[in-house]
Amino acid sequence: MAMKPNYRFERNKRDQAKAAKKEAKLAAKEVKDKTVEQEDEREPNTDNG
Repeated sequence: MAMKPNYRFERNKRDQAKAAKKEAKLAAKEVKDKTVEQEDEREPNTDNG
């Protein structure tokens, strides 16, 4: 006898994957923003020389 599909389980897995992807994207954006801020701080020092 074939098993019934467990739609609740499948949806939960999709939602978890989507949340993990979103969290990773936000974390990468924060890292990128921090590096951009550091580069912005360095630029005025190089223009004075």
